Amino acid sequence: MLTLTFLGVGSAFAKRNFQSNALIEAWSRGPDEQEAPEDTLLIDFGTTGPLALYQLMQQKGFEYLNHDGMINYPAIRRVVITHQHGDHIGGLEEMALMNVYVYGSGTDRHFKPQLVSSASILVNLWDTSLKGGLGAMAGRFALLQDYFFILAIKPGESDRDGFAMLKRYRFHLFPTDHIQIERKYDWPSYGVYIEDTQTREAAFFSGDTRFDYPAYARMMERARICFHDTQLFDQPDPVHPLMSELRTMPEGVRRKTWLYHYDDKWDSGPFDDIADSFAGFATAGRRYVVLD
Repeated sequence: MLTLTFLGVGSAFAKRNFQSNALIEAWSRGPDEQEAPEDTLLIDFGTTGPLALYQLMQQKGFEYLNHDGMINYPAIRRVVITHQHGDHIGGLEEMALMNVYVYGSGTDRHFKPQLVSSASILVNLWDTSLKGGLGAMAGRFALLQDYFFILAIKPGESDRDGFAMLKRYRFHLFPTDHIQIERKYDWPSYGVYIEDTQTREAAFFSGDTRFDYPAYARMMERARICFHDTQLFDQPDPVHPLMSELRTMPEGVRRKTWLYHYDDKWDSGPFDDIADSFAGFATAGRRYVVLD
């Protein structure tokens, strides 16, 4: 079984919800029969990620994330980075430092989670985002590899675009049209498509993207459950899909799609009927069974 729990479902600037990061748990029997999953990963870990994970660890069923009142960071085996915005990477520094200096006592034998993304993101992630806070250890300069095992994948290349959990659930990264500098897909950002190699069922996670349904229609149509980012207010040239755009998707796709990455006005009235057209607004802290 594979489950997905949002740490938060808010936009980058939301204050009533934490930012949209998600915990994936892989189980041999399921959370009703196990105290902890066999494998875990985070899809992104942003600025509000540590506080969101701290709240989640106090929730029934997530006690394995709690270590004497602190976040049990070694329980997080992998982090998938979809792109470099702060609401997706801002918590990595705390995770790295906690693993080294709290759980590893500053030694070279500390736990290192696997950091997964494209090579272009991983190189820039260190040079332009993490190096300032993590670039030095006592007596020497540090590298990204001092804190994480690195898995650089090649989205779009068969057999090199992902990884597996429990030798069963295959994760693929696909490019998304989030930010355009000069042309489509020229700034790296990704969504996640998950396949159960035994049952052939699938799940879809959009990541941050403009509305680009023709590019990922086949994945959404095949998936048993979908999670798609959204933007509730209209603006010219948005970098997230507008509700008016998402409503143009086929009804069968909409009905199995949970919306996330929304702003603080989701419950102000205009969107009370969202469950009539979609699965609904995703909720933080709820375990969604994505693959049985």
